[in-house]
Amino acid sequence: MKPARIRADVLAGLTTSFALVPECIAFALVAHLNPLMGLYGAIIICTLTALFGGRPGMVSGAAGSMAVVIVALVVQHGVQYLLATVLLGGVIMMAFGLLRLGKLVRMVPHPVMLGFVNGLAIVIALAQLEHFKTGEAWLSGKPLATMLGLVALTMAIVYLLPRLTRAIPPALAAILGIGLLAHFTGLSTRTLGDMAHIAGGLPTFALPEVPWNLETLRIVAPYALLMAMVGLLETLLTLNLTDEITESRGYPDRECVALGAANMASGLFGGMGGCAMIGQTAINLGSGGRGRLSGVVAGGMILLFVLFLSPLIERIPLAALVGVMFVVSQQTFAWASLRVLHKVPVNDMLVIIAVTVITVLTDLAAAVMLGIVIAAINFAWQHARELYADSHLEADGSKRYQVHGTLFFASTTPFLNQFDPAGDPAQVTLDCRHLSFVDYSAIAALMTLRERYGKAGKHLRVVHLSERCKQLLKRAGVQHG
Repeated sequence: MKPARIRADVLAGLTTSFALVPECIAFALVAHLNPLMGLYGAIIICTLTALFGGRPGMVSGAAGSMAVVIVALVVQHGVQYLLATVLLGGVIMMAFGLLRLGKLVRMVPHPVMLGFVNGLAIVIALAQLEHFKTGEAWLSGKPLATMLGLVALTMAIVYLLPRLTRAIPPALAAILGIGLLAHFTGLSTRTLGDMAHIAGGLPTFALPEVPWNLETLRIVAPYALLMAMVGLLETLLTLNLTDEITESRGYPDRECVALGAANMASGLFGGMGGCAMIGQTAINLGSGGRGRLSGVVAGGMILLFVLFLSPLIERIPLAALVGVMFVVSQQTFAWASLRVLHKVPVNDMLVIIAVTVITVLTDLAAAVMLGIVIAAINFAWQHARELYADSHLEADGSKRYQVHGTLFFASTTPFLNQFDPAGDPAQVTLDCRHLSFVDYSAIAALMTLRERYGKAGKHLRVVHLSERCKQLLKRAGVQHG
């Protein structure tokens, strides 16, 4: 590896580590957990996925989407059941990758991707507003003015520094600069230490202290499955986005296996579950991180923070981290999607808006699933409308229908409406040269058509079927001659 590449990855990893710490602490608190569990999860998951995953440059850690999923479990059953859930969730993730199901992400339409990116950008921005509160009360007066001023100064540094030099990642320069400014001027502002104290020891290996029986499995399995699906979905979508930004290709199945193994390790060493984090990935990529080293450095630095550097790290102003995350939110949002909303088909526009709104109001999994369903329904509707038939009388008095399109569940009615069993001659030929049979609904439609001609005392002959269509009909026991 070239020295310039090593330097870029090390600086990017250092920058990313600063951004990971408050997010992981916040997500641990959301899940009613000790903040160290979030940090341990980040250390283990970030490092292992960086080393063995399928997408260098992508950053994984204790993610908020997964923290929300397990809140009820922690409240009802406690931390040990959470660790068992993380362990089982990791097994599910690994199985997903070993079965090579990562390619299913290709089924996510581009409008859904845009909605996903926009929704998460808004979620990242809204999450920063919590730092403008003390308890349940909003900051006011001088504390608010100080916070806003430092946030604005941080954002200015991130935006303007690249015009002067690219020797240091702008986010890193902003965090360190604001930290030094607050220290030497004695500014009274909230710091990372106000969120939680992060000093701790090395994570230790221990099996979750739960009864290893079917009752425990009944409790943790639903949460593990949901956590795995949410984590895989966010990871695979972030992997796609990283591919686009870096103009390179990742390996989704390998990433799923590595993520599963990392979650299993996290559960065994007392950490939260996690997945890819789009905000921290954006910071890493924006800071020049492209290799595995950047993720390893990020994970390693968090470990150093916990073991040795907590007194220094806890003095970093929250305003600096909030400002960086606001920039990440602005840069993550696909602003081009707003400019093309009036140019794309109405259904695509609805998908973008729906996925964005539902991601903000509920969760990523529900939003993406709804977006895929809307896109699938529209796809089926459009293909159903494209089916049509040409017909003409032959010299012998018979009639030939030549059908064009795809015959499947949504197009069976338009298909049957093309024919006139009552008015057609005694001999009718259905030419399927340009017709594809897709599912059992297509076979049922053909059987229905034959029955209609049979009841009218007429014979329907089917010709020019593709080999695939013949196999479908043969398995269903339908004669096609």
